[in-house]
Amino acid sequence: MLIGIDASRAFIKNRTGIEEYSYQVIKNLMNRIGKEHQVVLYIRQNQSVDFNLFGNLPAGKQDWKVKAIKWPRLWTQIGLSLEMLFNKVDVLFIPAHTVPIIHPKNTVVTIHGLEYEFCPKAYSFWERLYMRISIKNSCRWAKKIIAVSENTKRDLIKLYNIPEEKIRVIYEGYEKKLQSPISNFQSSLNEKIFKPYLLFVGRIEERKNIAGILDAYRILVEKYNIPHALVLAGAPGFGYGFIKLKIQNYLKIKNLKLKITELDYVSENQKWQLLSHADIFLFPSLYEGFGLPILEAQSIGVPVIASNNSSIPEVVGKSAILIDPKNPNEIAEAVQKILSDENLKKDLIAKGLENVKRFSWEKCVQQIAEVILRRV
Repeated sequence: MLIGIDASRAFIKNRTGIEEYSYQVIKNLMNRIGKEHQVVLYIRQNQSVDFNLFGNLPAGKQDWKVKAIKWPRLWTQIGLSLEMLFNKVDVLFIPAHTVPIIHPKNTVVTIHGLEYEFCPKAYSFWERLYMRISIKNSCRWAKKIIAVSENTKRDLIKLYNIPEEKIRVIYEGYEKKLQSPISNFQSSLNEKIFKPYLLFVGRIEERKNIAGILDAYRILVEKYNIPHALVLAGAPGFGYGFIKLKIQNYLKIKNLKLKITELDYVSENQKWQLLSHADIFLFPSLYEGFGLPILEAQSIGVPVIASNNSSIPEVVGKSAILIDPKNPNEIAEAVQKILSDENLKKDLIAKGLENVKRFSWEKCVQQIAEVILRRV
């Protein structure tokens, strides 16, 4: 069987959620797809694939092929479509939403969430229009759809009338790191960060509810006089201008000792350094298709406060404090409860470490391989 995989998102330098999913899935598929099958990874013209990043390749996997498709614009709908027209494959796997208009009958696509439908103000009109059209078509064209959560599956059925039997829920995994604190806090981070601190990791944008985090932090300093700083780690996203202005205005308030640090995009190593020293991980997002950063925080023993909406309750169960993301007072009270109750903090840490055992990239990719190889 000849299998084609869209790898255009997997090998960019600064990976975030969907890019990390693509990378981890491709990496782990090398242990799941037997040498009786051929695999072609499609990348963009200026990209490259370093197989050394994957460690020692299993026997027979050195022959995986990489093909750069030289098309500057509309890469998927024109470039990848032409490739499917002239160089057919038996199965095409799209790890990130967008199926090309020309595609094989056996096409599998992963849908990560319909955030733009539930948080329309967090996207431009053209972004919403493009995503709605492309994802609706992708779901219509694909033979099988992988949804990363039951919540995403329900959204696809309710909003886009996708037949339930066409969708398979396969949870994401997470990159396992040491579960004990990392002692060598990088000097470059040390210079920027006040300790102790509360932490958010993710894109600094409206949908992630950074404004709500800022409001909750102000309440914590004013009402509870906590000594903690607030660290926001992530690249700017939609609505960042408003967020930046809000931060600047808060820092100007006299007699209010707010310590807010923005770090922009951080490397994988820096991310784990930040997580290992955080007192609490905040993730009051307005909508999530899955919520991978929650698992990363829990895996290293950090208590989590997250939203009570979308897929998050499904992912965390009872292992985190769930709050109304639109209520800053509720976020602040949850933080104060953890900071003032050591037994609660220990309980959340223990439950978090237990919760992450349900998820792994190995388990995720085993199920994806079953779909790609048409065993289910």
